[in-house]
Amino acid sequence: MITAIVFVKADVARIPEVAEAIAALEGVSEVYSVTGQIDLIALVRVRNHDDVAAVVADQLNKVAGVTDTETHIAFRAYSRHDLESAFSLGLD
Repeated sequence: MITAIVFVKADVARIPEVAEAIAALEGVSEVYSVTGQIDLIALVRVRNHDDVAAVVADQLNKVAGVTDTETHIAFRAYSRHDLESAFSLGLD
């Protein structure tokens, strides 16, 4: 499974509609509205790199109201649960 984190800049007046349209795309698991230099963060979870291109370049970038994107491919995942297990002394 490949995870891509996509930073999305959108037409400010259309952020809710843009977020909903992106969330409806196959391969997009979550969309968050955020503060800062970007408007939305979309998580894309697909089987291979070609599918990332199909979702981001062929669909997400073409959603009306999207003005710019920046895509980051995740290569290792860490979670609180994983970190707690790694540092556990096994005293439970």
